[in-house]
Amino acid sequence: MNSLFVINHSGGKDSQAMLIELSQLIPKDRMIVVHASLGEIEWPGALDLAKKQALDLELPFLVAQSKKTFFDMVLNRYRTRPDVPSWPSATTRQCTSDLKRDPIRKVVRLYAKENNFTVIVNCMGIRAEESTSRSKKKPISLNVAPSNSRLTWHEWLPIHHKTTEDVFAIIKNANQVPHKAYSLGNQRLSCIFCIMGSKSDLRNGAALFPELFQRYSEIESTTGYTMHMSRDSLIKLVQEK
Repeated sequence: MNSLFVINHSGGKDSQAMLIELSQLIPKDRMIVVHASLGEIEWPGALDLAKKQALDLELPFLVAQSKKTFFDMVLNRYRTRPDVPSWPSATTRQCTSDLKRDPIRKVVRLYAKENNFTVIVNCMGIRAEESTSRSKKKPISLNVAPSNSRLTWHEWLPIHHKTTEDVFAIIKNANQVPHKAYSLGNQRLSCIFCIMGSKSDLRNGAALFPELFQRYSEIESTTGYTMHMSRDSLIKLVQEK
């Protein structure tokens, strides 16, 4: 099969460990690394880490970016459907679909067409340990939605069985360093303020990026809906002990 392995790289620890592992298994001419840029809401350095790791391995590095921003998405939803929560949720992950998945599919399709690949193996650093819903995901599956007469699209979760300890060990053993946010106590990376972020994640974001924190808080006030899945306001979550 003329297969292209697409490494989705957020700049986070799971993506980093996944690429380390896959680089030892898959020929370089069948791999690319793609990063969905989230603009101002993304942790600084996430794109740079993903790019450096890809280029160090001499792999093509692609950046996918939606024409709309995260705030465009939230405010447009508020304007058109003020009766429903404006922010993404664990069950309505519009941020993932609109800002990551769809832009990535677009650039991957173009790359595959230009390089005559007919099978896509989309690799993601999703792990079972992260949540009940993620533990139920199949490590490999056919994705019918993006498949068509020219492209067959599979989803692969190569480190689905790994623990957080395993992930950091893989990075350390490869003589690499994870993103600096983890040394500050972050559990998640990508968005500075994530709908599923821990209080530690949110406090770090508020302390380091106060203007961005203020913007999120103002939009919470404007819409009347809270960003975090706990349904508490960001201000409350950051101030709570």
